[in-house]
Amino acid sequence: MEIVPDLVKLLRAVRLVIFDFDGVFTDNTVLVSQDGNESVRCWRSDGLGISRLRSIGIETLIISTEANPVVTVRANKLKMACKQAVEDKAQAVLQACMDLGVHPTETAFIGNDINDIAALKSVGLPIAVADAYPEVFAHVAYRTTKPGGYGAVREICDLIFHAKEDTLDLVGIYAA
Repeated sequence: MEIVPDLVKLLRAVRLVIFDFDGVFTDNTVLVSQDGNESVRCWRSDGLGISRLRSIGIETLIISTEANPVVTVRANKLKMACKQAVEDKAQAVLQACMDLGVHPTETAFIGNDINDIAALKSVGLPIAVADAYPEVFAHVAYRTTKPGGYGAVREICDLIFHAKEDTLDLVGIYAA
């Protein structure tokens, strides 16, 4: 893999970070009880990464095609806005940009599956988690080293934070 010189420029331009939920905050596993209740596992340190972004004025948002109380609970815990039951993620991304006064080129979107491709194409910094579906990688500028649900969110937050703070170590930043 080659180092991407423009990646640092893209990271520094980010003012809004939008995440898919399943497969990004989670490992894409859902546990279903006999009563039909669903639960997922998330990486605890992702929360600190989100807090770091907030501390430097970066907006964050979760967009999910699912409508699930577990997404709401996690978003509330992280103090993040959340849009669920979204049929057209690209349109939702563009609407969020308009609502927040952020240009799509100043936006990062993080996804993992084929229903994220249009949203990935609509932003300046498209990112996929390490274990995303293969079709997704052709549409991203960065592929995390960590899989979804195992620190990928924190990795992205740290990259953006350090790029903004001029403390980014360029070692290990590679093309997707």
